[in-house]
Amino acid sequence: MNFLDTWRKRHDMARGTATYVSDEADQEGIAELFAECELLRVRAAHDGLELDDTPASLEALDQLPPRWRDDPEELPWFGNDAGLYLGTVIVRTVPGARWHLWPNGTPVVMLASGRDIEVVGAGLDWAATGAPELSQVYAEASEL
Repeated sequence: MNFLDTWRKRHDMARGTATYVSDEADQEGIAELFAECELLRVRAAHDGLELDDTPASLEALDQLPPRWRDDPEELPWFGNDAGLYLGTVIVRTVPGARWHLWPNGTPVVMLASGRDIEVVGAGLDWAATGAPELSQVYAEASEL
């Protein structure tokens, strides 16, 4: 419909912008916020796994039976938490790694080399398909 095209042109959101607090301002606060991963931590605890923010816990997560795939509404939330947890482990254990927000607000982990790792995307892929394994993404990040 022609009038919708005209309306969209006038009322579309600005592209390439996002509102967020500068990631440079409070790395500790950002790290604490992203480390919560409440859904993931609750599900892991239900399976007897304590997430202690170590690479070994990523290997243990990779071994969990993927019961979260039974609930299509929970799957993206679980995958998001898995990605944020992966990022938390990288930031806490890989020298020079830190959280960074892309201009669209997407949280990524920036390595000392300057390379960004899309941890949330990796977590979503892992939750949906099991690949790549979280421990594999960590191993690649820790080698760089």
